Amino acid sequence: MTAKIAYDDVEVGTELPAQTFGVTRATLVRYAGASGDFNPIHWNEKFAREVGLPDVIAHGMFTMAEAIRVVTDWTGDPGAVVEYGVRFTKPVVVPNDDEGATIEVSGKVAVKLDDNTVRVDLVAMSAGKKVLGMSRAVVRLA
Repeated sequence: MTAKIAYDDVEVGTELPAQTFGVTRATLVRYAGASGDFNPIHWNEKFAREVGLPDVIAHGMFTMAEAIRVVTDWTGDPGAVVEYGVRFTKPVVVPNDDEGATIEVSGKVAVKLDDNTVRVDLVAMSAGKKVLGMSRAVVRLA
């Protein structure tokens, strides 16, 4: 696959379509099974509270993966992501109800680099708090 977005068609400040991702306890159980990360802070409310958390929290890598979907959906090619990094700033707290939590992600082109690449800066929020800091991806465009 190749990115569907052309390097010449974007400018610094180009905004990617924002997305909202739902997270329920069932989502966390499925992710734990797929990733092998069965840390009880991600599924056991009693344990999570005993270690000082407000409730069960989403896996950091799950949160990171949801955020980059804004970039991969925009480019049309997950392979276009050359680099990706974040800092985990706040947890995504997932209550035990039918709604769970949401992660709202927006992004924009921050810098046009060489070799048809751009740096995209992402903002990931949940419950009004920024959950990822320094969330940046370098993406190779067509």
